[in-house]
This record gives sequence, C-alpha cells and structure tokens, in this order.
Amino acid sequence: MQEDGAGGGGQPPIIVKKVVAGGGHHGGAWKVAYADFVTAMMALFMVLWLMNANEETKQAVASYFTDPQGVGDKLGSGQAGSGSGLPVGRDDMENLAEHIQDSMKQMSQFEALQQQVQMTVTGTGLRIELLETEQGMFFQSGSASPSQRGREVLALIVGELNKLPNRVALEGHTDSKPFRGTTTYTNWELSADRANSARRIMLESGFSPERVAEIRGFADRQLRSPGTPEDPSNRRISLIVMYEDQPSVTESSRPAETAPEAAAIEPQPDGNPMEPH
Repeated sequence: MQEDGAGGGGQPPIIVKKVVAGGGHHGGAWKVAYADFVTAMMALFMVLWLMNANEETKQAVASYFTDPQGVGDKLGSGQAGSGSGLPVGRDDMENLAEHIQDSMKQMSQFEALQQQVQMTVTGTGLRIELLETEQGMFFQSGSASPSQRGREVLALIVGELNKLPNRVALEGHTDSKPFRGTTTYTNWELSADRANSARRIMLESGFSPERVAEIRGFADRQLRSPGTPEDPSNRRISLIVMYEDQPSVTESSRPAETAPEAAAIEPQPDGNPMEPH
C-alpha cells in the first residue's frame, strides 16, 4: 500500500486565491470622493470671496478667463477709443511705455524718432514727451500746425492709449526765443495752441474726448534744459497718462514742474511772423 502522494499517483494540490472586492478598508475609492468634496468647498469659498471683492478685483478675474494667456497684458480691447480695458496703475506704467516703444519700432523713421520721444514714469503718471529738433520734427517751426511725422507718432500713441481707460493731460512748451513783429501772439499762445492741436489729432485718431483731462500751455516757464534755454528740446509736447486715482495734473504735487497759470487754449490762426519755437 502506497502513501498518498507517493509515486506520482496522488491528486495535484489545489491553490485557493482570495479576492477582496473594492479593496476593503485599504481601497482608494474614498480618496476620489474626498478630492471632489475639497474641490467643491474651494469653489464655494472662491464664490464667497468674489461676492465681497471690489470691482477692480472682479474685473481682473474676468480678464483672466477672457484672456488666459495674457495676450492683452491687462490693457483691454480698445474698442472705439473708449478705453474699455483695465486701468493702468502705478506698477504698470513701465509696461505701457514698453508697448509704445515696441510699436514705434515698426515705424520706418524709428532711428530718427528714438531720441525725440522720451517716456518717464513720474508721480503723476507716464509722461510722454515729443522733443523738437532744430528743424522742427513734430510741428512746423514757429507754428501750431503739426508735421506729417507728428501726426503719425500721435496716432501711434493713441493706438496704445485706446487699450486702457486712463485719462490723459496734454501740455505745450516752447524755448525762450521771443517772437518778432508781433506782441499779441506769444510763446504762451503758441504752447497752448500746440497742445490743443495735439488733442485734435488724437481725437481724429479715435481717442475719446471724455478722457482728455487738461490742456495747458507753459511757454518757456518749464524748460527741459534750463542751462540752455534756446535748446530745441525745450520745444515739446507732453502727454501725461494719469494714474486712475489722479484727480488732475494741476491738483497734483509736482514741485519740479510747478508753473504759473497756463495760457488760454483758444486757437489762433497760423502765419504770424515768428521765430522758431
């Protein structure tokens, strides 16, 4: 008599595998449910936060969903020159200056314009200055009539300013050379007329009239180069892109730019005999 399993005559062993459905208490299904719950709670808290946020924050969140890749750089759409984008604050003025500089690089006369368009971030806003040359780059010599290049540069700047709602103030400046042959039309009138002429060009280019905060003429009372009062760079037009919370350029504190009351801006006819300004 042989023992069981001896001589190869026995039955093969039976192996039983126990399978626990659902993983038992070590399964991962509960983790998915918990993640869904946490996501729902986060969404609820976001909604509650947005309900109590200010309007600027709501606009910033909305701008992300309409432009998630940041193509607009928070500068808006610029429809009809109304400045429907978000206001450019104190931290974004340098970004605006870079946008204008990049746009100018596309112009054929960029090399000539590079040194004549200066942009500086100040306590009032972004100051964009169009500096004249001896021959007159942006305005005809001694006149409030803009040159073709002046029109093109102003139109280009308006293209960038139309992407935001900030108000803009315009200033006109001259050098210290007096006029000849007239006592009724002076540097005061000329500086104001040039600022007003720049305003008209901006409106023709699609800029909204409601966004023009001020127009002022300073004659030669705020020389850019005080040591050389007859230097052509003293003849300039300044566009100030004001901060959103800036009431006006006049009411702001600008010790280095304080000047007497600006001249009236009633336009005068061209053609008066005058020295280059």
